[in-house]
Amino acid sequence: MSEQTKQDVPSPWHEGELAMQRSIGVVERMDGPGRNFVRKAMPEQHRTFFPMLPFVVLGAVDAKGDVWATVRAGHPGFLASPEPEALDVSLARDPADPADAGMEDGDAIAMLGIQLETRRRNRLNGAVHRTGTEGFSVSVGQSFGNCPQYIQPRSSAFVRDPGTLTTIAPLHSGQLDDRARWMIEGADTFFVASYVDRDNGERQVDVSHRGGAAGFVHVGPDGVLTVPDFPGNRFFNTLGNFLANPKAGLVFVDFETGDLLQMTGKVEVLLDSPELATFQRAGRLWRFTPEHIVFRPDALPLRWSLGFNP
Repeated sequence: MSEQTKQDVPSPWHEGELAMQRSIGVVERMDGPGRNFVRKAMPEQHRTFFPMLPFVVLGAVDAKGDVWATVRAGHPGFLASPEPEALDVSLARDPADPADAGMEDGDAIAMLGIQLETRRRNRLNGAVHRTGTEGFSVSVGQSFGNCPQYIQPRSSAFVRDPGTLTTIAPLHSGQLDDRARWMIEGADTFFVASYVDRDNGERQVDVSHRGGAAGFVHVGPDGVLTVPDFPGNRFFNTLGNFLANPKAGLVFVDFETGDLLQMTGKVEVLLDSPELATFQRAGRLWRFTPEHIVFRPDALPLRWSLGFNP
């Protein structure tokens, strides 16, 4: 893309993202990558990538304004791109999933396609177009790729048909129990959703991957999570959203059992803290206070086995 074309394309960054970039002095440096790599349509490699996946990570906002992250599975092909500006999602409604309430016609949504075994990942956000209960289409607002950093390789296999939902009821709570703490403190992976309402009135949701050595997320006695932010692409989509709108939705996966731990709550970004010294390589921290917790046993029809992490 030429320099002239770069200037013709609007910057995708909102004030929260710019504030995070400003905090480390990279606003000018990130202007070109933003205009070049955050697209209004899916490139061909993304359009062929999503149909290969057996699961997708979603971020959605319910009617109360709470943001949720979730993981949904389907036979490869349940995601398909009929044109660069759209992605069709063949997923039936799941009333047990708190994120499902934010997937009505016209709602803003975020998607992360991640292939754990190859450590590839691509993200998009947009709007839901729904005409029934068996799926929906997403009109692409933003589409961009991510590097493979901090992804723990895993291979997956189905243990039941993905169209068959578990019969085990979800458990709702306002605080972490021992099982939830165990899932968080032993995790090397989780996914986080966030959102902002842009100046033009459009809602923009994001969902992304977070990874590190097992135990990289600390849980305090008060149930507040402290999460290190490691060096990355400096887009700061997640933390920029946090600055503009301090709400987050987290989902932890038990890869051996298919259990999901979903939480929504408040978040605080710590650009400078004495605690940084206890998190090797972290550039900053963020704290998450869960307000609504949903534990969903056997929610996923997939089971994963570990691979080699380079």
